[in-house]
Amino acid sequence: MMSRQSQKGGDNSTNIQAENMVMQLGIDEKRAREVFQEMNLQLRKEYTQEALEIANSRVSEFENSLMPKMEQVDGALEAFADPSFQLLVIEAQKTAASTERTADYDLLSELLVHRFQKGENRIARAGISLAVGIVDKVADDALLGLTVAHAVNSFFPVTGNITQGLDVLNDLFGKILYGELPVGQEWLDHLDILSAVRLNSFGSLKKIQQYYPEILSGYTDVGIEKNSDSYTKAIEILNSNQLPLDLLTDHSFNAGFQRLIVSNRRQIESITLHQRVLHEGQLVLVPVELTKEQIKAINSVYDLYSQDGTLKQKNIESFMAEWDKRQSLMVLKEWWDNIPTLLTITSAGKVLAHSNAQRCDNKLPPLN
Repeated sequence: MMSRQSQKGGDNSTNIQAENMVMQLGIDEKRAREVFQEMNLQLRKEYTQEALEIANSRVSEFENSLMPKMEQVDGALEAFADPSFQLLVIEAQKTAASTERTADYDLLSELLVHRFQKGENRIARAGISLAVGIVDKVADDALLGLTVAHAVNSFFPVTGNITQGLDVLNDLFGKILYGELPVGQEWLDHLDILSAVRLNSFGSLKKIQQYYPEILSGYTDVGIEKNSDSYTKAIEILNSNQLPLDLLTDHSFNAGFQRLIVSNRRQIESITLHQRVLHEGQLVLVPVELTKEQIKAINSVYDLYSQDGTLKQKNIESFMAEWDKRQSLMVLKEWWDNIPTLLTITSAGKVLAHSNAQRCDNKLPPLN
């Protein structure tokens, strides 16, 4: 569904890329669990006999959440041989022992998987370490609000089909909106105290009806009027650069106009063509990346779009009418538009929110 780094993806696809630490030390799940328990021995010294039973039970739940996730990621178990990763495991065990919230064990597991995937990125590692330390402190509703705010800032459909794109967003937020969203100022102050967000009382967030039509401008830009000089020129550009004419599609919001089938202009670089190739006696479709000249050509087609402001506003109104037909997007709009202050999510807040989003939808790609 969402693209990361320079990955290419078709409609509704999920691209996942990870930077693996390679330490050929032969760590299997059995040895990883032994390392986990060795780390836990250090932790047990910090508890009285009365607290030890509860702490052990919680850490065991965390272990049973973590190990299957690590085993599913190629090479991840090798991380248990890394001293810095072992220290983070101890911190995660401390947090697990301190929390009674079952979902936190999955959240901590996602954070440790993310720590492996970021390899030697020290900036990412710092954010992950801070996030591990506040998992047991963040309130349920504040964590949900943080996760939804991060999703609004981070996840966008790659499909150029407007209906499919809105359906993808609605499905995503349907999974993320797992509880009652926080209102007022208290949850924001709570996240600010935990350094998960920074607040700015002198600004305000863009409303949904302004934000998403800008982010998904490929859906709301006017396009090219059919049978016009600009349309004729667009067809010539596509033909002369060996580009398929079906890159242009009828505009759902604007009868008589066509638009490039992208969710925004930046998506042009991610377009992948398909070429028929004979393979073992059968014709198969092989993905082919655009050349620099073809990318330039498609951008020149976008430059031919009408700049009629009245038509653009009508498209935005049509976009929001479609938005309001989807329950989860309606809930999101009502909540987002009433957030009382401008907020910026910190690196620790981002990794915490992203890990929680992945807990809700395991098809989401890792955070960059």
